[in-house]
Amino acid sequence: MSATDTIIIEATRETGRLDRNRKAVRIWLGFVIFTLFCLVLVGGATRLTDSGLSITEWKPVHGVIPPLNAAEWQEEFELYQRIPQYQLLNSHMTVDEFKSIFWWEWAHRFLARSIGIIFALPLTFFWLTGRIEKRARLPLLSTLALGGFQGFIGWWMVSSGLTKLVSVSQYRLATHLVIACLIFSACVWIMRGLAPHAKDRAPTDRSKWAAGAIAFLVLFQIYLGALVAGLDAGLSYNTWPLMDGALIPGDLFIQNPWWINLFENPKTVQFVHRCGAYVLLAAVFLHMIISLSKAPATTHARRAVLLFILVCIQAVIGISTLIFQVPLDMALAHQGMALIVLGFAVAHFRAFFGEYQREAVIEVRG
Repeated sequence: MSATDTIIIEATRETGRLDRNRKAVRIWLGFVIFTLFCLVLVGGATRLTDSGLSITEWKPVHGVIPPLNAAEWQEEFELYQRIPQYQLLNSHMTVDEFKSIFWWEWAHRFLARSIGIIFALPLTFFWLTGRIEKRARLPLLSTLALGGFQGFIGWWMVSSGLTKLVSVSQYRLATHLVIACLIFSACVWIMRGLAPHAKDRAPTDRSKWAAGAIAFLVLFQIYLGALVAGLDAGLSYNTWPLMDGALIPGDLFIQNPWWINLFENPKTVQFVHRCGAYVLLAAVFLHMIISLSKAPATTHARRAVLLFILVCIQAVIGISTLIFQVPLDMALAHQGMALIVLGFAVAHFRAFFGEYQREAVIEVRG
């Protein structure tokens, strides 16, 4: 066997090993993404059922174990009785009724803790066994660090409702959700970078950045949705396409200074969220038309079509959620579909960059 043949065989083996390693890491990241998806849905249910303040202490380790007997349930309930939400809204609540909100918040925190383990332990194993490529190490470590920071942000959000407010601050709620979406997006980005890509050309020189702008618009729309949820703004003005009897309702800037309405006036926040949806739908439609006209047979164009379909489905769910006055199942479907749209938009954007460059590992000597 010649030296050239030996090099080819070794290169083939190394390529196969790299492909297997990338597949294993993608499977792991896919499971992380699914768990994050579940976590966000449980977090949404926690907000919609007003359960987020049922656990008033931050116990990162001991808090894993829920109350196990009547005395412990009573102790937890008495802690809840000290905060404004109970005193002003739920003073009629019994211990059994308290349990129904406690379990939502406990499940949310339990899932959050579990994701830390699901992410950190496999990452350590893959790293120590040489399955993580150098180019992916910093992004994965940064994502893990952001996840740790998210734990602090979660408690920072909860603490806003323990002294003066009867619910958490909409500003902190939106921050908490956006960071969760950033972690979700980072996992999608890295996983997509480790996957094979088609060699199709981009429809235009600007298609890549148009896809990036769309991904940003989706994330911004999720941020606006978090403000809507934090203010319970979806429970009012439940008509479409008119809002308060007009396409552009009055009293949008009734508070002073004017810009505070964008964050604290439920009517304005809901109206801006609606406008954001229109802008996103128009952007995705235009992106699809340009992609189909310039490069109709490419995977980029096909993904642009699918992205438009997903946004249309999300629009229908959002309108239905509003008209039916935010039932729990529709609201969670709306939030879940937002994550699906975000994940697909990020993957679509990432596809323009191609897969991570494969590291050279075969050294040829004369």
